Amino acid sequence: MSDKRDGNPERVSKPSRDGTPPAKPAGSPRESDGKLQGKVAVVTGASRGIGRAVALALAAQGARVVMNYLHNQAAAAEAAAAVGSAGVLVPFDVADAEAVDRAFKQIVSAEGGVHILVNNAGVAVNALTLGAKDADWQRALAVNLGGAFNCTRAALRSLMRAPGGGRIVNIASVVGETGSAGQGPYAAAKAGLLGLTKTWAREYASRGVTVNAVSPGFIETDMTAAGLPPERRAEILKSIPLGCVGTPEDVAAAVVYLASPGAGYVTGQVLRVNGGLLM
Repeated sequence: MSDKRDGNPERVSKPSRDGTPPAKPAGSPRESDGKLQGKVAVVTGASRGIGRAVALALAAQGARVVMNYLHNQAAAAEAAAAVGSAGVLVPFDVADAEAVDRAFKQIVSAEGGVHILVNNAGVAVNALTLGAKDADWQRALAVNLGGAFNCTRAALRSLMRAPGGGRIVNIASVVGETGSAGQGPYAAAKAGLLGLTKTWAREYASRGVTVNAVSPGFIETDMTAAGLPPERRAEILKSIPLGCVGTPEDVAAAVVYLASPGAGYVTGQVLRVNGGLLM
């Protein structure tokens, strides 16, 4: 079991057919027009991978970013240093409802409110159903699904008071849409997160809160790379029409859009970032 609550090689882009160098990838976290100036964002699991990239991208757009982590203090400190003065670290376990409530009360008191919540923290549990341990099943649901529930419930009152409307962005997974042999607990939790996304969108639209999900495909992070045999990687690449894996920055760009004023009329949607793996 690997944990992303607490890296990112660059994508190897294919050259064009005429041999010219590939274009610079879009969505660089340092390209900013300040669209989130004055906003306070909470990103769970912000010390590594997708969460780190999201924190960087939100900060680059002017947001104050509260970066949650649990165990990996060194990675969290490095991520906070990369974000700079716009970031602040707040450690807590998203699966612990009481700890989450305490943390959000402190965040609202210190920052004046929460305008954007990105539910990113998660753990990957890889096991066939017959071999799955009860503890792994329970932990996958407690973090991937329960963690998002705990954080959303704790943040909602502040989000409903956010000027211009609050934003919730849940980081789901293509696995939650398609299923995946050997990833039952993870797939179940991510599918549940998609259900919560649409439910919350209906429940809180009248209060000005939009709720959407970003569903990444095969993204190059330490969590996806752990234990993946080369032959399986090659098999996955063949199934991606764009012919390459994604980066955390690709996902972060989608999050920034959904968190921005430009997505004010978008709610209850699942934005897939998967290179065409699932259409």
